[in-house]
Amino acid sequence: MARKHLFMVALFTCSIIAISCGSNSNSSNNDQSNAPDTSASTTATTDAGAGSAASDSAGIGKFKNVQLTLPLDQKMIASGKSIYDLKCGSCHKLSDEKLVGPGWKGVTDRRTPEWIMNFVTNTDEMIDKNKTAQSLLEICMVRMPNQNLSDDDARSVLEFMRKNDGKK
Repeated sequence: MARKHLFMVALFTCSIIAISCGSNSNSSNNDQSNAPDTSASTTATTDAGAGSAASDSAGIGKFKNVQLTLPLDQKMIASGKSIYDLKCGSCHKLSDEKLVGPGWKGVTDRRTPEWIMNFVTNTDEMIDKNKTAQSLLEICMVRMPNQNLSDDDARSVLEFMRKNDGKK
């Protein structure tokens, strides 16, 4: 009887983790009235030359020139942390330790802001066509689900990642 109970608890826990990783929730945390104004800090253009080596560092998507804030934007960091807690934390640790996906520590040193923004907003195409994303898939062996982040949400997550990496 104890084994059956343990099995049910484990099955329930795995189900919750799987659901939270693929959440498309439109909770009040995603209210656009609370979203940071990033129109001046992010420049997006259409993708051209996605197969070139230069585009691999920026990834595949509309972000070609992400303007970073100096100092860090505290409102974006708070929003990014909320998004991380809701959509990212069940698969990614803030350390360099792998959970389901890679740990986030140092990600802003390893990847360009454009690559990060393109990956979190254009996940499926990046995994299908970007060599760096494909190499991460080989290591993690789990395809990251598209979290359907808005451009503003993605920019907030990037700012939170920068804070996590000790940027000022």
